[in-house]
Amino acid sequence: MPMPQLSIQSIHTKTDYDIEVYIPDTEVPENGFPVHYILDGLTHFGFARDIVKGQSFSFEKTGVRPAVVVGIGHKAAEMGLKRMKEFTGPADHLELPERTLGKFPDDLEYGHADKFLTFIQEELKPIIEEKYPVHTNEQSIIGHSLGGYFTLWCLFHHQDYFQKYISISPSVWWNGKELLQMTKEFLEQSPTEQKEVFISVGEKEDFMVDDSKELVSLFSNHHYTVDYYIAPEENHGSVVPTVMSRVIRFISK
Repeated sequence: MPMPQLSIQSIHTKTDYDIEVYIPDTEVPENGFPVHYILDGLTHFGFARDIVKGQSFSFEKTGVRPAVVVGIGHKAAEMGLKRMKEFTGPADHLELPERTLGKFPDDLEYGHADKFLTFIQEELKPIIEEKYPVHTNEQSIIGHSLGGYFTLWCLFHHQDYFQKYISISPSVWWNGKELLQMTKEFLEQSPTEQKEVFISVGEKEDFMVDDSKELVSLFSNHHYTVDYYIAPEENHGSVVPTVMSRVIRFISK
């Protein structure tokens, strides 16, 4: 079965997105298929699609259910700068670590996570829900690096948009580690409903391992359950394909 491909120009972000969709070739559940939204679809959609497609035939062995997979991709030529702009939360100023000096342009745009999430919620989701048989109460969002930052930003600001939040190698370092403060503020509000949260990092991701541990400890200290996994021998570039099968099993529970 050919994979549907959509091109969407967002009125909220003024950006063109390439959307790839996988639809299981099996009987549709009574309430529709779970739906997994994958950030950085250009590079990560294929991993999730192949795992769902290949493992869902033997659910009793793999624990993977059939699901619709939606990859949200930027155009390759603008992907780097668009991620900085759209995956990061609004802020009055930008504080970056010394190790990043010279790596980003002086006029770097950032802080448009609210607009990007509005695109997903008000433009993309309605199209997916109209075209494909999805369960609107079984929605997951998966992101890596700045995408992992974004999935947690979504949890903290709009926790009712998804039921499961997957953050792989979250960029805790971004803007003076503001994600830690967001986590504290979110947890101190004593959220009445605990969403399902998965956080992972590669063993060889240096400072990001310590950052992720600090992040997870905040959740633990507030009795908020998080599934946490350190992938042995993996680095920032290799961690996504390594942990994706574990992620999909987590989502399928």
